[in-house]
Amino acid sequence: MKIAIDGPAGAGKSTIARILAAKLGVLYIDTGAMYRALALKALKTTINLHDPQDLLELALHTHIHFELNDQQQKVICDGRDVTEAIRSPEVSAVVSQVAVHPAVRKQMVIMQRDMARNHSVVMDGRDIGECVLPDADYKFYVTASLEERTKRRIKELQANGYEVDEERVKREIMQRDHQDSHREVGALKLLPDSILIDTSALTVDQAVTKIMKIIQGAQI
Repeated sequence: MKIAIDGPAGAGKSTIARILAAKLGVLYIDTGAMYRALALKALKTTINLHDPQDLLELALHTHIHFELNDQQQKVICDGRDVTEAIRSPEVSAVVSQVAVHPAVRKQMVIMQRDMARNHSVVMDGRDIGECVLPDADYKFYVTASLEERTKRRIKELQANGYEVDEERVKREIMQRDHQDSHREVGALKLLPDSILIDTSALTVDQAVTKIMKIIQGAQI
């Protein structure tokens, strides 16, 4: 089984995808975390984030995988646990710059498809239903209002000890939305065969239950 979940930043798709995968007993692949891991690595070098060739070379020499430890999924980049580091404001501010390059996305898609080749998966990101898993059994587009996504992002940052400015967080989300929606390759979009899930007024559990009912209903 292949389940694709796309949607904008802060809509809750990663949390929903992770819980959904656990309920279904399948592998969860957070593609956004992969781009964040590459962005984090790039920030620790002298690489120009606007140079696609430099970023491609970095991607070609980067190994990213996921590990499940104590019921928590860890993001491992080159043997190092970067699960928390990739959620920093610094990484959030540049990840779209890294992900915008077609050559980088092509290499990442190769890695993502390799992960999904021999497993049932729930995979989330921006272009999963269109580019990574176009043959997915189910395609969901998870979204929420800008205001709700801003509130969630602020809560996440504060929980991790960061001081935040609400207007700045909102501007960054709007900028990411624009960048993600206007990529030359792998742009964020609602596909004709995607099922829209608006989580603005839903808890995570309610959203997961809604998706589970759709999957279970289709399988009856």
